[in-house]
Amino acid sequence: MKTTLRSILADDAGQGLAEYGLVLGLIAVLCIGAVLFLKGQISGLLSNVGSSI
Repeated sequence: MKTTLRSILADDAGQGLAEYGLVLGLIAVLCIGAVLFLKGQISGLLSNVGSSI
């Protein structure tokens, strides 16, 4: 019983996937924040590009 419990607690097979998910979530939040922060500049840039075409 003790060895089974130790093997279950020592198993970290899914840990890497969870870390990648957390990093991906953090990157997504940063990208959304950057777009919201720069939305006025992005809008002006796209308007200039559209009018020049």
